[in-house]
Amino acid sequence: MSSRRPLIAGNWKMFGRAADLGEIGALAERVGAAAAAIDVLVCPPAAYVQSAAWQSRGKPVLIGAQDCSPNGADAARTGEISAAMLADAGAAYVIVGHSERRTIHGETDDLVRQKAEAAIAAGLVPIVCVGETQAERAAGRVTEVVGRQVRASIPTQDGAFVVAYEPVWAIGGNSTPTLAEIGEVHALVRETLTSQIGAQANQTRILYGGSVGPKNAAEIFTVDGVDGALVGRASLKAADFSAIILGHPAAH
Repeated sequence: MSSRRPLIAGNWKMFGRAADLGEIGALAERVGAAAAAIDVLVCPPAAYVQSAAWQSRGKPVLIGAQDCSPNGADAARTGEISAAMLADAGAAYVIVGHSERRTIHGETDDLVRQKAEAAIAAGLVPIVCVGETQAERAAGRVTEVVGRQVRASIPTQDGAFVVAYEPVWAIGGNSTPTLAEIGEVHALVRETLTSQIGAQANQTRILYGGSVGPKNAAEIFTVDGVDGALVGRASLKAADFSAIILGHPAAH
């Protein structure tokens, strides 16, 4: 069994309001002792990061953000939020390079790397997302695309980071890769990381994301090399998200 501590992260995307932050306390109660063996993370919209951090005080739920500016210091960047501000608000992690940022906002591997480096400089742990589109998978380009994203998107300076493999075509839909396909890409990510950062790759957590829910999480967690999950809308409600968390072998 891997010595890497599992991480199960919830990405609320642009869902939720202040009233929904009560789900954090409910989540903490539901996961209970399981949180002693699993890192549980909730990433609400930026407007609620500080309030969520207050909600999670003394509870076994970490708070993260969904994006940050690549600018490491105060700057004239209207509308952007720096990693230092997120850390000051109580965040411990930040997601960078999610496929919705890459596709909708045209974020490049280089920009994602800059954001990851800004996060580490601010004391945050970046979760670097990678993953192929349906067209890229159909064309047999998974190794090329995911390998390139890993090599070009991960931070170059010392500091902990996480990689999340999210096949773009599986996010928010009813399709997921087979367990064998998930295992193959996680092995590819680990191999690519090893070529880039050496022994540190053995301690770098690789999450799976893409339509993870209470019905399929437990079997996904059995795949070799899967160190947890990045969960979308199923993380909004404590009942659903806790079912995913409690489905991990480390919870028992």
